[in-house]
Amino acid sequence: PPSTYPAYLHLVDIAGLIKGASEGAGLGNAFLSHIQAVDGIFHLVRAFDSKEVSHVDDTIDPARDLETITEELCKKDLAYVIQQREAREKDVKKNPTMKLPPLFFTVMDKVQDMLENNQPLAKGCEWTAPEVDKINELIPGCITLKPMVYLVNCSEQSFVSGGNRYITKIKDWVNSHGGGLVIPFSIEFEESLVGLRKAGDLDGEKALLDSLNGRGSVLPRIVKCGYKQLKLMYYFTAGEKEVRCWTVATGATAPQAAGVIHTDFEAGFIKLECCSYDDFMEHNKGEKSMASIKAAGKYRQEGKNYIVQDGDICHFLFNKAVSKKK
Repeated sequence: PPSTYPAYLHLVDIAGLIKGASEGAGLGNAFLSHIQAVDGIFHLVRAFDSKEVSHVDDTIDPARDLETITEELCKKDLAYVIQQREAREKDVKKNPTMKLPPLFFTVMDKVQDMLENNQPLAKGCEWTAPEVDKINELIPGCITLKPMVYLVNCSEQSFVSGGNRYITKIKDWVNSHGGGLVIPFSIEFEESLVGLRKAGDLDGEKALLDSLNGRGSVLPRIVKCGYKQLKLMYYFTAGEKEVRCWTVATGATAPQAAGVIHTDFEAGFIKLECCSYDDFMEHNKGEKSMASIKAAGKYRQEGKNYIVQDGDICHFLFNKAVSKKK
């Protein structure tokens, strides 16, 4: 088709924190406020030596850096939690008829204890459903509740060879602090690859990729993992003039997915006609229609309770919503 619109993950580059950031060191509080505004975190960890790229602490120690960042995030959350707790306890003192439920104290005590011990709230603790609801009600702005992926930035040489002395230490630290997804990659390698592609150097690009023995750029994996951590997925709409990818929350019903395109689609939803991406690729014979998909019995009609699946190709049927007369 003449037009294609892919899905994308919007990333915001937030400068690294230094020790004491939660107390205002450097531009710490401003950066921490920026982190509070995002949905998830890619935590970039340095794992390469270079005299040309200095480190704020003068030495390369990823475990120390991880400890520093975790400590600052926990301190920021602790200040926020204490503020929210004191505000609610103050309201109760003002109104004798009000009373905080026992779950309030159970959750807030547990949260404070974890943060005082530099333990992120999303890791190392199994929360019950009522506790999760109470956390979302009382302290939704906690940074350490956000999903986090650790991106380990290696040198190009280390990435090509398959690792270095820092990666194992980073994985050990992550595993000992509640676990998490660790993705080694190399900004240096990615820049080299982009440079060759922009220059149109096909031989150079092939030689660089061949050095990875079947591996390639890690950026697509990083985006997919970001989607998964945020519990997002995408579906497609397709026509002769345009193919577009739409992002929707995992578990969305057909009307909810339609609403991402336009609220009228959700309000006047009739049904969904769809097939999976895999079925389309298997059975389509190059036609500009779904005829071969229908012939193979892979084209479905679904109602309002259908949960849209990742990679579905969708065609929504709807009545235009009629506004009610006042």
